[in-house]
Amino acid sequence: MDFDKRVTPARLDLAAAHLEGKIHAAKFVEGRTAQLTRGVAGLYGAPIDSSGLRTQLLFGESFTIYEDKLGWVWGQAALDGYVGFARADGFGAPVAATHRVIARGTPLLNAPDVKKGARDMLPMNAKIAVADMSERFARLTNGAYVFGGHIAPLDASAPDWVGVAEQFAGVPYVWGGKTAAGLDCSGLVQTALEAGGIKAPRDTDMIESAIGIAIAPDSELRRGDLIFWKGHVGVMLDAARLIHANGYFMQVSVEPLAEVRARTLASENLPVRTIKRL
Repeated sequence: MDFDKRVTPARLDLAAAHLEGKIHAAKFVEGRTAQLTRGVAGLYGAPIDSSGLRTQLLFGESFTIYEDKLGWVWGQAALDGYVGFARADGFGAPVAATHRVIARGTPLLNAPDVKKGARDMLPMNAKIAVADMSERFARLTNGAYVFGGHIAPLDASAPDWVGVAEQFAGVPYVWGGKTAAGLDCSGLVQTALEAGGIKAPRDTDMIESAIGIAIAPDSELRRGDLIFWKGHVGVMLDAARLIHANGYFMQVSVEPLAEVRARTLASENLPVRTIKRL
C-alpha cells in the first residue's frame, strides 16, 4: 500500500504504533500529545534548520510526538496531519483552547497594559485558552494577556474567507510559511480557509484534491474560486483578479489572472490545471 510520506508518521527506523502491520519499520511507538507553547515553530524535513521548512506550527496547535531526541521532536500535526521535525523546547502539556486569534497577529502581553511588554507574537489562527475577560483584555490560563478585539471563540469563523486572504497582501513570500511574517501559496489558502471555518490540507496538490468542485475552464469566475497550476494555487477576488503568494514578486500579490496565466505559460510552460469552486 502506498502512503503519502508528508502525512504518514513513518520512517525506516521508527513509525507510529497504529501503522504496525501496514508498513515496515524497525520500531513502532505510541505517540504522546503535546501543544505548541510559542508563537510559531518550524516543521522541518530533518532535525536541522537548514533541511528546509515544510510548514509551520502555530501557538496552541496539537502535535503528536513519536520521538524526542537531542533537542528535536519528530511527530505529526493534528491540524493537517503534516509530519516532520520541530525544536523540542517549544512544546508543553495540552490545554483545552477556547479562542483563536482572528487578527493577522497579536502580541502575547505580560500584563493588561501594552507598556509592560510582550512575551511573544501570536499569528492568525493561534489557539488560546482564556481564563477570563476584562473590558479590553483577555487573561489566558498561562498568565499572559491578549487584546480582546483580536480574538474570537474557537467555533467562530470569518464570514468572508477571501477577505481574510486579502489582509495578507504585500506579506513576503516564504516557502513553508503560514503567518504574516511570510507565507507560501498554499499557506495563504489554508490559513484563510481555516479562518473561515473550512478545514484544508497543507500543500497545493492536497488542496486541489480535497477542496471544492472542479468547474469548466471557460466558466465565468467568481470570488473564492481556486486556480491551480502544477505546484501553485491562487484565489479569485472577483471575475478577473487573483490573489496569490508567489516567488515572482516574492510577496502576496493581487494581479489580473490573465497576466498570471500568460506569465506562467511563457516562463514555465505551465497552464492552469484545475479551477475549483467551494
